Amino acid sequence: MIVHDFSKQHSIINQYIHEMRDVSIQKDSLRFRKNVERVGELLAYEMSKTLEYETVKVKTPLGSKQMDIPSGNVVLCSILRAGLPLHQGILNVFDKAENAFISAYRHHPGGSDDFEVQVEYLATPSIEDKILILADPMLATGRTFENVLRALQTYGEPKQIHIISIIGAKAGIFLTDTVFPKNTHLWIAAIDDALNERGYIVPGLGDAGDLCYGPRLD
Repeated sequence: MIVHDFSKQHSIINQYIHEMRDVSIQKDSLRFRKNVERVGELLAYEMSKTLEYETVKVKTPLGSKQMDIPSGNVVLCSILRAGLPLHQGILNVFDKAENAFISAYRHHPGGSDDFEVQVEYLATPSIEDKILILADPMLATGRTFENVLRALQTYGEPKQIHIISIIGAKAGIFLTDTVFPKNTHLWIAAIDDALNERGYIVPGLGDAGDLCYGPRLD
């Protein structure tokens, strides 16, 4: 897997991540969602530089001009519910993308620390020979992306796979690297070292879904 870690360079992304981590600032859910969207937009822009392009002629009121534009069909698949503002940020860049949504959540049997990832909803077009973007703000254990990849297998084989995430843990990135094709690209704003006993990223930022939309109702 090819990892693009934007915490290793100075950019405005670091300001947005700082605000998302800050316990006092993140209480403003509107601002938190907007920052997720902003980071998604910037990572998608960086990703756009790696795509294949084709030359087309555009007619203007005063003449015509040859221009290079991206070629290939994009399918953007986000993981509910934390992925929704990230989805919007990416869609701001790839506005012609087809859209897919999948619910993948952690089920803790009996309230234990151990969990299994359950997929209960999936709506997607065919991904055959298309550019597949998988979006989830947090890449913790990597098991969510693993299950999403498995759920999508019956919908075709994509030409390229790009994962866009806000914060990841090293262990989750390692697992993702083992289950995804080697030419998969990971676009990520920050990488943290550790996971706690419940599989949450440390220091991370907490539960992105709760911070976006409030505590989940069971």
